[in-house]
Amino acid sequence: MRNMNRIIFTLSLILSVICQAKTINESLYIADPINSIVFDDCDACGCAAGNGSSGFESLLNPQFIGIKYFAQHYKAKENLFVKDLTQDQYFNTLQVWGKIPLTKKLSVYASLPFHFHEKKTMQGDININGIGDLNLMGIYRIINSKDNFHQLNGGLGVKIPLGKFDEKGASGVNPSFQLGTGSWDYQAALNYKFQKNKLAVLVNTDYTVKTENKKKYHFGNQWNYAATGFYQLAGNEKTIFSAKAGLQGEVYNKNKQFNEVLPNTAGSALYGKVGFEASYKKFSLGGEVMLPAYSNLAGGDIDAKSRFSVFINFGI
Repeated sequence: MRNMNRIIFTLSLILSVICQAKTINESLYIADPINSIVFDDCDACGCAAGNGSSGFESLLNPQFIGIKYFAQHYKAKENLFVKDLTQDQYFNTLQVWGKIPLTKKLSVYASLPFHFHEKKTMQGDININGIGDLNLMGIYRIINSKDNFHQLNGGLGVKIPLGKFDEKGASGVNPSFQLGTGSWDYQAALNYKFQKNKLAVLVNTDYTVKTENKKKYHFGNQWNYAATGFYQLAGNEKTIFSAKAGLQGEVYNKNKQFNEVLPNTAGSALYGKVGFEASYKKFSLGGEVMLPAYSNLAGGDIDAKSRFSVFINFGI
């Protein structure tokens, strides 16, 4: 068991180092598909200014504590005098997260991210890093069929503004280039799971209501949705390996400042994704690559590129 634990830990470190946001293959061909699961703490424009997610459950370890790395790449219009989308923006997040049971039906989800973001401008590179906003959510099992084929979970949560909000940064091409929203935001989520034999399907949706922060800036509300299919390729009593593929979408409303609507701040994006989840006893490892099938962000001033994530969890 010690050797297997060392292998899983080493693999996760290698993946997190070599698969930074800058190194993802952005063609439609993905040689080594990898995947993620829950609560990507970044919105469609790429930062903690949103509270994006793709559900709140791992297929293999529904109750867990762990670490996740999440990277995003965008192209943006650098200034009014540049027509092309020339500015590369890289958003990277390392977060501690977990889903802990309180009763048979009730669990608590929490995540605390650390962001390190970079954008390349004509005047030089700009980097920000620091702690992000704390997410807390109560999750209740609404339906669990007798044959365990069907399960429906619902959640209500809050985002606590621990991350720094920079008012000057909000005036840029991408106002989401932030460590946090600076506001208390609220979320409702639903997660449906169908599982039979080697096949499973997860369908997730959540909606985040964002409020005005102390700087009178108000990020737009956001809706996320995702559908993911899993197929078990190998497994025994101790080990399971599953491949997965699906779609994930994000829609967000216009931002406001001093109660005035800001132009070119709404948008939507749809991603295709492929990945895997593997487990050994109570340990699970997973990864995901996402490529945009559709992108209409900030009135065309921002173009979504690749996303990548990897996690390692311990089941409880």
